[in-house]
Amino acid sequence: MATSMSRLLEEVSRDHFPYPPASPEELKAFEQRVGWRLDPDLRAFYLHCNGAELIKQRPDCPYRILPLSEIVRARVAIRGEDEDKWGPASMYVLCYLQDGDYVILDVSRQDNDRYPLTDGWHEAWPDPKYCEQIASSFSEFLEEALRSKGRQYWLARQAER
Repeated sequence: MATSMSRLLEEVSRDHFPYPPASPEELKAFEQRVGWRLDPDLRAFYLHCNGAELIKQRPDCPYRILPLSEIVRARVAIRGEDEDKWGPASMYVLCYLQDGDYVILDVSRQDNDRYPLTDGWHEAWPDPKYCEQIASSFSEFLEEALRSKGRQYWLARQAER
């Protein structure tokens, strides 16, 4: 059973390293900059904390959920160029995993009013054969990340196939 977003946010505050919250004005400015609206999970998260380090603090942080100011197109973050050959314009980095890898938010589609998240393995980006969907929503991703003990939880699923 999925954990509610409010319980996940309480856990982030209690057991991890959240950043200070974003203001409603910062959310509005972010949405104007990127041209898409935060879904309900992301809006709740960023009003609670404008990014967070999960499990450990930097430099050894396995999951660093980016502050709004650092969310850019995946192709810019991973390949350094804002060109279609480096992936769709609708994919944005959301969480840094170290070594140039990210969790990517796909704003081109929604399921139950939530954006899906994709593995942003930089060596294979943007090949969908290797950069698969890893969560149907941010709350699903956050819950799995909090239970992961610092591992990229989706890699074990991929190895089972």
